[in-house]
Amino acid sequence: MKASAVFALFALVASTFATVHFQETFDDSWSSRWVPSKFKEAEGTAGKWDVTAGKYYGDEKRDQGLHTTQDARFYQISAEFPKFSNKDKPLVIQYSVKHEQKIDCGGGYIKILPGPMDQSNFNGDTDYNIMFGPDICGYSTKKVHVIFNYNGKNHLIKKDIPCETDEFTHLYTLILKPDNTYTVLIDDKEAASGNLADDWDLLPPKEIKDPSQSKPADWVDQKTIPDPEDKKPEGWDDIPKEIPDPDAKKPEDWDDELDGEWEAPMIDNPDYKGEWKPKTIPNPAYKGEWVHPMIPNPDYKEDPNLYLYENNQYVGFELWQVKAGTIFDNIIVTDDVAEAQKLAEVTRATKEAEKKAFEKAEEERKAKEEAEQAEEEHDHDHDHDEL
Repeated sequence: MKASAVFALFALVASTFATVHFQETFDDSWSSRWVPSKFKEAEGTAGKWDVTAGKYYGDEKRDQGLHTTQDARFYQISAEFPKFSNKDKPLVIQYSVKHEQKIDCGGGYIKILPGPMDQSNFNGDTDYNIMFGPDICGYSTKKVHVIFNYNGKNHLIKKDIPCETDEFTHLYTLILKPDNTYTVLIDDKEAASGNLADDWDLLPPKEIKDPSQSKPADWVDQKTIPDPEDKKPEGWDDIPKEIPDPDAKKPEDWDDELDGEWEAPMIDNPDYKGEWKPKTIPNPAYKGEWVHPMIPNPDYKEDPNLYLYENNQYVGFELWQVKAGTIFDNIIVTDDVAEAQKLAEVTRATKEAEKKAFEKAEEERKAKEEAEQAEEEHDHDHDHDEL
């Protein structure tokens, strides 16, 4: 489903009192809102942030975003907003990610955190409500994290959602709904959707194995048995595994007195058949695989508020990057999908301008290469004429 259709659907049912809890486009006053963590400063692994539009952009000021600048560093930074509950309303988290460095290993996800929080000590052990966004490391990890904290434990989505891996801007949107369903969009297209209870292990299973039941001692679940009528052929064990190589010849310079009695090297015996085993036949006593009887789980209880976070107060990036250069921009946390759509349109304009700038740079690069090649060919022909 296209993002426009998803957003339009939710806009119809959005509350009249919709709220934008947080919005950030990283203008020149961005540092007044964001607090870098000092957690990794003492060990010298805290990465420095700045803002930039990157190599390709339309408007340098409009397109600038929060930028990781140093390789092999931890990046920890957060911003505060008025505390809110998402009770009975959608929660929309949206932002753009540009891995301009063609990232090989590093995070690109965002966190929504409860308060109060010591922002100067923000780190990987700090409790969060939601973690959402891309994570890339080598060939094995190229996915979108959607992690919800429920009853004090972090739960990762069970679905595999591939993320974008090129060096251009991409938009990531998570919509969490009061009916305990969700939608993930990447670049205006639905990447995943479903039910929280189905796609996360938030609740205990509805059924468990009956603890009062166990497989009967006389239960036969062996499908086959050795054929009692099958007999080992006579002479089977008399065939050796190895035999002297019949083609081997005693070396002419072999001296029995000095070298000892010559013996031909051993080779695998082509007639050796291995250890004899009787053939198998279907077990006449086989009863099939025993299935443990299931019963309702007494610990299971439905929760209509799986989606609910009563305390949301901070947004933050808490990342490790081997190769720096990621640019984050156009962050919004809201209960109004129409507001998220407005900022999505800004990101789309950035992407279009970025693509045009890239294509122009590529054309200029190719033209320069062709001119240099033509000049080299001209010089070569000139030198040849002089000869």
